[in-house]
Amino acid sequence: MKKFATNNLHGLLISIGILSAPVFAVTAQAETSTPAVVVAKADRQDATLAARLQALEKLLAEQWEYGLRTSPEYASMLGDKRYNDQLRDFSQAAIDQNLKMTRDFLKRFQAIDTKGFNVQQKLNKDLMVRQLQEELEGARFKSWQMPVLQNSGLHLDTPELVTMLSFTSVKDYEDYIARLHKLPALFEQTIAQMRLGVKNKIMPPQFLLPKIARQCDDLIAMSMETSPFAKPVAQFPADISEADQQRLKSAVLDAIKTKVLPAYQNFSNFVRSDYAPYGRKDVGLWSLPDGAARYKLQVKTQTTTNKTPEEIHQIGLREVARIEGQMLEVAKKLGFADLKSFNASMEKNPDLHPKSRQEILDLYNKYTDQMYTKIPELFGRLPKAKVKIMAVEEFREKEAAGASYNPGAADGSRPGHVMVNTGDFANRMTLSIETTALHEGVPGHHMQIAIAQELEGLPPYRQQGGNNAYVEGWALYSERLGRELGFFKDPYSYYGHLQDEMLRAIRLVVDTGLHYKKWDRQQVVDFFRNHSGIEEVEIQSETDRYIVWPGQALGYKIGQLKILELRDYASKTLGARFSLKEFHDEVLGAGALPLDVLESRIKAWVATKK
Repeated sequence: MKKFATNNLHGLLISIGILSAPVFAVTAQAETSTPAVVVAKADRQDATLAARLQALEKLLAEQWEYGLRTSPEYASMLGDKRYNDQLRDFSQAAIDQNLKMTRDFLKRFQAIDTKGFNVQQKLNKDLMVRQLQEELEGARFKSWQMPVLQNSGLHLDTPELVTMLSFTSVKDYEDYIARLHKLPALFEQTIAQMRLGVKNKIMPPQFLLPKIARQCDDLIAMSMETSPFAKPVAQFPADISEADQQRLKSAVLDAIKTKVLPAYQNFSNFVRSDYAPYGRKDVGLWSLPDGAARYKLQVKTQTTTNKTPEEIHQIGLREVARIEGQMLEVAKKLGFADLKSFNASMEKNPDLHPKSRQEILDLYNKYTDQMYTKIPELFGRLPKAKVKIMAVEEFREKEAAGASYNPGAADGSRPGHVMVNTGDFANRMTLSIETTALHEGVPGHHMQIAIAQELEGLPPYRQQGGNNAYVEGWALYSERLGRELGFFKDPYSYYGHLQDEMLRAIRLVVDTGLHYKKWDRQQVVDFFRNHSGIEEVEIQSETDRYIVWPGQALGYKIGQLKILELRDYASKTLGARFSLKEFHDEVLGAGALPLDVLESRIKAWVATKK
């Protein structure tokens, strides 16, 4: 998953009481200093601490504002409409300028002395420094020269953005029209970067590239009634006059016909004729320039650990064996001697296949509503916003995941929503819908992200930020909570739950297999078929996903195992004083943290409880 309440650091200064540190200074020096001297020194320390805290607050605000200004689409996703008529600048000059600014911000953050700051205030600086350092560390690989893949990139992100925008005024529509007129220039900048990728051999696998051209062609072929770009003019707010409605609709449709569709056609032609022939032949990241170093950095940033690819591969093999044993128990209870025969029987069982697109959506809504009645038992802090279930747009169904989560706007203008893939429904199965609903919605992604957005006192980058292993680890951990609450009563649904956990264990094996052990694509597919019963359409799309998103798939299991480890530590250490509700609130109470920082936070909480 690829995303904000205002910073309230002044309120934090009041609530923590910045006089506490100087009080100790008074005690230590009371024998040798006059009261007037001690008070004066305390006042100076107070003023210095307040000034340094204010400097950090201002710098965080400056850096955040720079990010919104230079990433206007992201600002729009957050509900900030100031840049709704803009698209990002993807020219080389802009990329170089952003790197220069990143180096500048890093130096300025590093210069702030955090002596006397409380834990969260110090984290505000330290996490930002860590983030900026990782951005600069990754810059040497020039990943911006490979900006488009079969499951992400400008051609897919732009129409998806339209679904996240709110249209409540004439200005919203006029901004949208201005943005559509700027789209051809952004496509041209993207093509320029892709040409550099060809030159520097920073290329996606060749076999995936025709899919990008086809996705563009599919969107071009859509009628205006079904085009995602025309969706905003299908219905207008009632307070927009008829004359304005006609004018705006005409302008939007004209921009689509004269700007958007020609830009897509040009891009499709480029990908098919000038780009795809140069795609790399080997699928692993190791085959790119500095491939081993690229993957090492991906593993580090995506797991926020120092685990090596070999360590992760072995963890994956152990988890696969453990979960396989649990799955076999279910199969035997249902009268099957082995998993192969059980999986084959399910493929032929009509009761396990949805009969329509709507049935899939209905099941997601059913299981989401079921969990909403139970979450007060597990959490003290609950999100204000409820999640919405929506279908993935048809133009991107073929390469989209079975389900994904898009965060809501921080101001509540747009709810978070689970995007469900209802395409090719007859060849899908209902087994994993219950567990996936928990993962993507509540108490998974929606619970964690919505709470983070609502946390007071944190700077926006922490409210809205995400560390992959924490975010995906929490969502996978959340699936287990359904089991603890007595869900998965249907043995097939429970098997689907185990099968989804198996999928995350397999990811540890095949991601490291692809990008570290130099597996080819067929080895990944074979490993899936030997250890999982997921439908073939999912095996194929999952395999291609790991190929183009190296390391991302590692976060789920690594994060889940860390949260389970910390829960076990807290439970054993605190005994009868352990509260699962308090543990969950502590895990979710500071935004998405690197796993090492989360471990420090939980152990500090346990120490205070003792």
